[in-house]
Amino acid sequence: MRKRRQRGGDQAEVNMTPMLDIVFILLIFFIVTATFLQEEGFDMTPPPPNDEPQNTEPNPVILVQIDAENRVFVNQRSTSEDRVLAAVQRIRAEAPQSAVLIEPNDEALHGTVSTIWDDMRVNGIPVSIQRATAEDS
Repeated sequence: MRKRRQRGGDQAEVNMTPMLDIVFILLIFFIVTATFLQEEGFDMTPPPPNDEPQNTEPNPVILVQIDAENRVFVNQRSTSEDRVLAAVQRIRAEAPQSAVLIEPNDEALHGTVSTIWDDMRVNGIPVSIQRATAEDS
């Protein structure tokens, strides 16, 4: 029998070509996607100065009060529930920027409050509700 001679120089080699292809494809992918990102920021430019005089006077408030007996008052004047909108519109004719503040008593009927609220909202009048304090009763 013949003896085979083993070659001492044979070693296993790793083929790096497929790995380099994948690395280049990933690099191209990240470069392409990174260029499409749009970062939004704030405009830090201050606004131009305004030459108009500033209104230091706050907008007047139209106070609509509803007491425990369901009596309605618009700016301390007694009125009926049906006439609140007309009274408010008359006041807003002089001061168009005024808003309505409804101040119902805890004992007032919710239907009265919601009717006045709905009338104001339907006619585009800004309105808010503030609970009457114990001192107001």
